[in-house]
Amino acid sequence: MMNSHTNAVLDWLLEKNNPCIRYLALRDLVDAPPDDKELVAACAEAHTKEPIATILAEMDEAGYWVEPGPGYYPKYRGTVWSISLLAQLGASTAYDERIGRACAYILDHALTAGGQFTASGAPSGTADCLQGNLCASLVALGCTDSRLETAFDWMARSVTGEGVAPVGDRHAAVRYYAGKCGPRFACGSNNKQSCAWGAVKVMLAFSKWPHERHTPVISRAIQEGIDFLFSTDPALADYPSGYSAKPSGNWWKFGFPVFYVTDLLQNVEALAALGCGSDPRLHNALKLIREKQDLQGRWTLEYNYADKTWADFGAKKQPNKWVTLRALRALKAV
Repeated sequence: MMNSHTNAVLDWLLEKNNPCIRYLALRDLVDAPPDDKELVAACAEAHTKEPIATILAEMDEAGYWVEPGPGYYPKYRGTVWSISLLAQLGASTAYDERIGRACAYILDHALTAGGQFTASGAPSGTADCLQGNLCASLVALGCTDSRLETAFDWMARSVTGEGVAPVGDRHAAVRYYAGKCGPRFACGSNNKQSCAWGAVKVMLAFSKWPHERHTPVISRAIQEGIDFLFSTDPALADYPSGYSAKPSGNWWKFGFPVFYVTDLLQNVEALAALGCGSDPRLHNALKLIREKQDLQGRWTLEYNYADKTWADFGAKKQPNKWVTLRALRALKAV
């Protein structure tokens, strides 16, 4: 499934000098059972060392980062980004009570009564990328707050359009807005066209939501998302590109962490997690992923946030454990 370098690369990821990577490799690549002593020890250590411990040390006692409120700003150290990063690092509410406090804070301050996660505090401040990222992150962190039901229901209806009035119907109880402006991932930031970056985030969130909680509208939204992401060859990423004549080059730059910018790896990850891993339409995307391996079977960091977030995840254009973990995880999923 992978190649002859897999064992050597896995040994590299399991090195003890990076407890967080070691923990995630044991969990996601080795498939160590939840009660495995080595896995439990690695997870506990990961929560006491950088980068998880570094991020949590910066959290205000109330549960936010940098400034109170919905947490979208400042990029990329505010509450939204810190929670997303913690989720990508495998952090869990079960290992540090501060994570649960942060989950409660973001639900209290960024989630509206209608289920929209918002950058502004009002329903109009919602967007697919924000909604998908926070829904996925909170589930991954172990948040079980019942308010997530409302967030996932809004997310599904915003995809299908069921029960959501057009932008211009300002008297409607539930409607689209200038940003999140229509069904099938339509976004004002993408010239009112469907945004594949947002779609990938939403689909990834649905893949993390327990299957027994997939309501009929969620199931319809998932199918709509799969149809959209396969509306072109994922390797070409020839989705509506709004104000540009061609797709963003970031689709082919693999990086870590992953915020609202999306890459080919995350698209494959979302589709595979929703049961499409064996779909032949992923062939070219998987080929491209494999071709990016170096001679030692590792992947290079091509996109990052440099000093804009709480931790350093490696130098660009160098073999990178975080990107290699993401790539092996995606390939394993298919």
